[in-house]
Amino acid sequence: MIRSLYFELFVALRYLRGAQGREEGRRFLRFVTYIAIGGVTVGVASLLLALSIAHGFRQEIENKITGFGAHIQVENLRDAPLTDAAWMEAALQRMPGVVSVRPVVQEFVLIRRSRREVDGVALWGSPKLPEYLQQSLIAGTARFAPDSLGRPGLIISRQLAEQLALKPGDLVTLFSMRHLPATARPRLRVRQFYIAGLYETLLADFDRIYVFTSLDAARTLLEYGPDEVTRFDLTLEDVNQAARVAEQIEVYFGLPVIARTIYEVFRNLFAWVRLQESIVPLVISMIIIVAAFNMLATLLMVILEKAREIGILASMGASRRRLQRLYLILGTLTGLIGTLLGELLALSLALIQKQFGIIPLPAEAYYLQTAPVALHGIDFIWVAIVAIGLCGLASFIPARIAAHMHPIQVIRFR
Repeated sequence: MIRSLYFELFVALRYLRGAQGREEGRRFLRFVTYIAIGGVTVGVASLLLALSIAHGFRQEIENKITGFGAHIQVENLRDAPLTDAAWMEAALQRMPGVVSVRPVVQEFVLIRRSRREVDGVALWGSPKLPEYLQQSLIAGTARFAPDSLGRPGLIISRQLAEQLALKPGDLVTLFSMRHLPATARPRLRVRQFYIAGLYETLLADFDRIYVFTSLDAARTLLEYGPDEVTRFDLTLEDVNQAARVAEQIEVYFGLPVIARTIYEVFRNLFAWVRLQESIVPLVISMIIIVAAFNMLATLLMVILEKAREIGILASMGASRRRLQRLYLILGTLTGLIGTLLGELLALSLALIQKQFGIIPLPAEAYYLQTAPVALHGIDFIWVAIVAIGLCGLASFIPARIAAHMHPIQVIRFR
């Protein structure tokens, strides 16, 4: 059996290296063989790049969103502040899997630079600027420290700064009309801030809305009590455990406290990312199927050109099963070479894109300036298995034809 396979592999390699038929068709057959290998190469490379970019999108968008909202948000079901914040923060910090707990005070306010430059924003108060936004800072400082006149610092997005013609050091006024209990008399609360820094994440829906200040400054403007917060943002050791930890939190505290994972809070955005990750590779994978059919046509041409050699092998005692295995091995080898070349091409292009960002993207549509790339080894393994398997299946029909050719007729074939 091993000797038999060795013989068939030897002949298949000779056919693959030679890839030449009669003198007048020699160059054309070689060209068609190269096209078959090239088709597999392009299909494999395209599919791997599509998978890598889709994974990259998911990873980058997830990093951006969790940079704003952590992994779990714990809040009040009644849309009211959480009380006993110090006790709750300590209890949440003790829960297994929780790395950090950040108290947040958040309400919508008006920000005004002048009479004509006014906009509505969500004021986000926290002990310090989230780490991801510190990395996204493009001007000024990430600190909320008050200036010499006691005005607290405010960090806004570059987009909002351009809209209101602001730069670090400028003064703005914030107005709050937060809904108070019915017994309280509504009144306008006003406080002046200075622009401490500018950030940019390219998440337009976030950059346009959120402005950040210290927890104490937000409590003062919004008239929160010293032990009240809007919610807690939790960062976990493993984001995949978010659903389990959120369930434990709800069981521990009970209603009206609820815990939502970041995937629930921003469900629509993650649904868009998952759509990109599933549909694009499915469409691109059609290239490999087309390449497999191209392989079938190429092997049929090889059989046509090698008809006399097939007859000679059969007359020398080669069985139909051996001739069938010969062409199955030839098709599989062609697919294997194309797959290896495709994986090398995909890996090279992915590393180039990762290093130099040669594929630009419209940030307003994709929230990124260049196509992101995330290489997963399992993708290379599965794509190789599928591509080589399809090429092997495509080789079955030509192999059956070669095995059932009559020796005398094919030897006389011209």
